Amino acid sequence: MKTHNIALRPTTAQVQQFHQHAGYRRFVYNYALSDFKAGLAEGEWRNGRTLRTRFNAVKDTQFDWQKPLIARVASHAFDDFNTACQRWKNKLSKFPKYKRKSGKQSFRVDNKRNAIKCEGKRLYLPKIGWVRTFEALRFKGDVMRVVIKKRGHRWFASVLVETLSMVSKPDLRGLPTVGIDVGINTLATCSDGRTFENPRALARFQRQLRRAQRALSRSVYRSQNWWKKKERVVRIHYRIACIREDAHHKASTAIVKGVSAIGIESLNVKGMMKNRRLAKALSDAALGGFLSKLKTKAQALGVHIEEASQWFASSKTCSACGHKKDTLTLSERDYHCSGCGLRIDRDLNAARNLEPSPLV
Repeated sequence: MKTHNIALRPTTAQVQQFHQHAGYRRFVYNYALSDFKAGLAEGEWRNGRTLRTRFNAVKDTQFDWQKPLIARVASHAFDDFNTACQRWKNKLSKFPKYKRKSGKQSFRVDNKRNAIKCEGKRLYLPKIGWVRTFEALRFKGDVMRVVIKKRGHRWFASVLVETLSMVSKPDLRGLPTVGIDVGINTLATCSDGRTFENPRALARFQRQLRRAQRALSRSVYRSQNWWKKKERVVRIHYRIACIREDAHHKASTAIVKGVSAIGIESLNVKGMMKNRRLAKALSDAALGGFLSKLKTKAQALGVHIEEASQWFASSKTCSACGHKKDTLTLSERDYHCSGCGLRIDRDLNAARNLEPSPLV
């Protein structure tokens, strides 16, 4: 199973249909939550199948506006709500909440009876028709389902494909290993000397974003100008996210190619964000997201990931003799070992300490 996330180029009418289907999913989820609460008040546990049956009995008479929409969207909403209830019952999450119109906009379409088709830069969806895409489907195989979701001002299709051929992983024995030290000043420093710069997208657009948010706050809530200015804020946030993800993907792809093993360190991102002086820079760098992409791509290629403990003093330990310093402030960018006299960049020293042993 492989997933390809494709940006769509829908018409104005298709965008309206996307919003209608996303709203239908949200309405059914909230309806299920209200019915579930009413059942709890009566001492009855109504599972997803019961809630779906009760909704189907009244939907054609009370909610006839849903007839032109894809019926399976409602079934998926009940499945999602049932999963949320089971997680709450098992104490894995809090009690389900009502979904808002300003929240996540998405819906799922199953490929029942080959209703979904992909031809070049076009995607066919039932009751919606052919939707243009920015690129063709990357994988060959049977399309299982498509998730349509909105991100920023764009709509995307996440296509799940069951590939027909098994791709064998390459033999990585004899290839070099690399240690990675991530940080704010430099996104990633490799033990072989390579560095990948942090794009600092949020810092670059901070002034533009501040002005757009100030203009939004001064507008009348939900007026026409308010929606226009909100769209501008959304576009700036989307551009920041795209710049950040582009840098993460390029760096992670370059790192996993041509290596047999990668050494990284565990990061307590939640604890690091409690530092009010570094919180904004840490959120701008998104180190957790970068390491997640690195792990995913390494797993796909069969590259071994060796993760050091968060308590391992990679920056304080000398990579040449193993001598460990008692203190090392953030302002000290060069590491000077009092044991062997080694002087080296602190990030490069940490990366060398994280480098795993070669695979045999």
